[in-house]
Amino acid sequence: MSTLFTPLTIKNVTLKNRIVVSPMCQYSSIDGFANDWHLVHLGSRAVGGAGLVVTEATAVSPEGRISPDDLGIWKDEHIPGLKRITEFIHKQGSVAGIQLAHAGRKASTASPWKGMKQVPAATGGWHTLAPSAVAFKTDEIPPDELDEKGIQKVVSNFSAAAKRAMAVGFKIIEIHGAHGYLLHEFLSPLSNHRADRYGGSFENRTRLLREVVESVRSVWPAGNPVFVRLSATDWVEGGWGLSDSIVLASILKKLNVDLIDCSSGGNSSPAQIPVAPGYQVPFAEALRKTGILTGAVGLITNAHQAESIVGEGKADVVFLAREMLRNPYFPLQAAQQLGAEIEWPVQYARSKPFTLSSL
Repeated sequence: MSTLFTPLTIKNVTLKNRIVVSPMCQYSSIDGFANDWHLVHLGSRAVGGAGLVVTEATAVSPEGRISPDDLGIWKDEHIPGLKRITEFIHKQGSVAGIQLAHAGRKASTASPWKGMKQVPAATGGWHTLAPSAVAFKTDEIPPDELDEKGIQKVVSNFSAAAKRAMAVGFKIIEIHGAHGYLLHEFLSPLSNHRADRYGGSFENRTRLLREVVESVRSVWPAGNPVFVRLSATDWVEGGWGLSDSIVLASILKKLNVDLIDCSSGGNSSPAQIPVAPGYQVPFAEALRKTGILTGAVGLITNAHQAESIVGEGKADVVFLAREMLRNPYFPLQAAQQLGAEIEWPVQYARSKPFTLSSL
């Protein structure tokens, strides 16, 4: 029996299989609004059989967007467009999740096909915010250092976004604490040079993430899961490392976080990352030993690789990104390759592969 295609129940939510569509920015919004592109993009992955479909990094405030073209959930007007998407995903038997994010000093960046350069205020960008006035790249305008009032605004933005996510109908929230965005910036000594209660010690640098988790949990239904995406390491000497992530995972479990989505890097442009198939799986395996559920992500591209990761207990789910962009129907095809039974959309059933014995 395929472990990849066994259900996973987390609190009151059951995923029909262990395949998760990873959050992937589409850079296709205007003023944060979801549109037909997002419906078709996310909906087709649900049609393709994934157990969980997670939206791209969805900004909790306008200044928290990675780019001016990012999805948002900072105002009630965003709810109807997102609700249309969650309703469609759930009708396909998949679960809809949302990644809540604040890009910090990496905000106000042009979309990939627009150059990925910092966007100045004069051309539609904005001044960025961070734990310290340290730019991500040397040629960028440094961010403003958040004061405590600004930090508390970030916390309240996350809780307000969680309330809207509940109104939309999402079943799972993932808090983005990775890839050099704001919460990761506070975690890492590379970007956090503060001397107050949000900087210096491990306890202080993890304070904002803990406060965000607690604020989200305070408004999010107790029976609905909360995930956190972490960069398990900065891949830089003196930065955030795996040992830090292991300690943090235990803390987050006590704060009622259900799963850690284990990624890495993103907070230092000179970092040397040894990219290879499944290169981040050991992080998921290490954090799982703390007793928390984990997800593996990063160059997971075929059915047998995904099966071995969950089958050997290295992670509880696999998050697929680029492979799902290439092939929205990966789960349907993976099930066939692994000899697992999976329900096909009735509209597509006549194309389901068959054997001579089934004729």
